[in-house]
Amino acid sequence: MTENSQKKKTALVSGASSGIGAATARALAADGWQVIIAARRVDRLEALAGEIGATPHVLDVTSDESVSGLAEAVGDIDLLVNNAGGAKGLDSIHDARLEDWTWMYETNVLGTLRMTRAFMDRLIAADGLIVNIGSVAAHVPYAGGAGYNAAKHGVAAMTRVLRLETHSQTLRVTEIDPGRVATEEFSLVRFGGDAEKAKAVYDDVLNLSADDIAETVRWVASLPPHVNIDSMRVVPRDQI
Repeated sequence: MTENSQKKKTALVSGASSGIGAATARALAADGWQVIIAARRVDRLEALAGEIGATPHVLDVTSDESVSGLAEAVGDIDLLVNNAGGAKGLDSIHDARLEDWTWMYETNVLGTLRMTRAFMDRLIAADGLIVNIGSVAAHVPYAGGAGYNAAKHGVAAMTRVLRLETHSQTLRVTEIDPGRVATEEFSLVRFGGDAEKAKAVYDDVLNLSADDIAETVRWVASLPPHVNIDSMRVVPRDQI
């Protein structure tokens, strides 16, 4: 075994205060990873850190300074899970709110870019892995979803270009595209805190859980370094 394979590996998960990010942090910690969790909500981060023995850091992926501060605060990592993201609104293109589109692009696309650039050299040196959490929204447009469709398409395109640009190096790059996942907070953000609308998204349909997506990240991260999973689309049985 090499020195790299004997040491405890470190994973950094963004957007880890709830939903898929928190579930992913739990799954990786259970597999023996040293986990760094990062998000904006300090109280939730600290609670999760106490639960799984992770190291919490405050992070806003829309801020250059915040991402740079995180990069300075942590050392080498072997896995970066770019999970921070979200949607706002279900307005038509005719009624689109530019501030919502700007937020979605800043959070999903530029946030992923900031984090990737900040840690890419370390990950290459570590024979590491980047997992970008995308969405089926990147591939399947729907009325009212244009802003989120466009943002997640941006994440998908960036992930594939990164794979093209680094395939001859030791970095692995994976895109995981969840379908309908019952993470009510995602919909709460989308609907401006309207709990009734958020809950209705998941009523009378089959849904995935955050743990289902965390399991896909855990599996991808457990594979040997010569294996690269380019992309995975994970949906409920009844979603087409």
